[in-house]
Amino acid sequence: MRAVTIERFGDPSGLAVTELPAPVPGPGQVVVETEAIGVGGVDAVIRRGTLGGFGFTTGTIPGSEVAGTVTAAGVGVDASWVGRRVWMFTGTSGGYVEQAIARVDDVVALPGELSSIDAVTLGSSAVVAHFALAHAHFAAGESVLVRGAAGSIGIATVELAARGGASAVAVTTSSAERGQRLRELGATHVLDRSGGGDASTPAAYDVIIDVVAGPDTPAFVDRLAANGRLVLVGVVAGMPPANFGARLLGAFQQSRSVATFSLDTVPAGPRNGARTDIFAAAARGELHAVVHDVLSLDDAADAHRQMDDGTVFGRIVLVP
Repeated sequence: MRAVTIERFGDPSGLAVTELPAPVPGPGQVVVETEAIGVGGVDAVIRRGTLGGFGFTTGTIPGSEVAGTVTAAGVGVDASWVGRRVWMFTGTSGGYVEQAIARVDDVVALPGELSSIDAVTLGSSAVVAHFALAHAHFAAGESVLVRGAAGSIGIATVELAARGGASAVAVTTSSAERGQRLRELGATHVLDRSGGGDASTPAAYDVIIDVVAGPDTPAFVDRLAANGRLVLVGVVAGMPPANFGARLLGAFQQSRSVATFSLDTVPAGPRNGARTDIFAAAARGELHAVVHDVLSLDDAADAHRQMDDGTVFGRIVLVP
């Protein structure tokens, strides 16, 4: 089968298309013939080498989510999975392939009305958004700021916060055009990347969902209201400064908090239950899969160049 591997960490030219043996499912595993492959922000972070300390090596296959048809099942897997259209989580790697393999616990059946392309646009991002808002204890009537809202996680957070009754949903983004598209999805205030540009925006927020992190993290900690909660769900701009917690201590009497969130902490049952609900809502037209572009597997490097250029609104999807 064809696969994309990281032959050199750094810029997208380090990605290469290669031939690998087709996978054989072990106990508890299934193989999926991929119809669509999601390109996520974490894929670019891994490819750059930012997470080198987490065990990623050359030869790693990027990608964490695919959709397609189950073609084989290992020992202990219900044979009825074979032939079904599914969404699959492959882990932090293993997705940019013609045939993907994963545990059956990380497989969710797709409704017939939902395309594979839409499934990989929502399957991880909307679930991260759902649980990140829960991790922040978001409640109706609270104000929300989504930092880095033009990506698939940010877009899903905007929609879910608006549906959940937020009093305000502010977003940071890079252009007025993107801001208008986010308003159509539920945003009420559009800010520039530094958090400025809209005099009517709330002075402080009850909840901040941050996909970006990086050196400007402390400035957004300062934007929390009393008892406000900031949840980091990504590090697209790199790790926060080592001393960013000093901002919390400097405003001790505000009882602010900062947390990280990873889906790894959510058990498979609740995670897949939420994913099933999100797919059903998307099939009904209640959530929107925003697809920036659909490219061939051979064009994975071009997809990553667009990610690095910051031109992507929504998600890029690869097809074999």
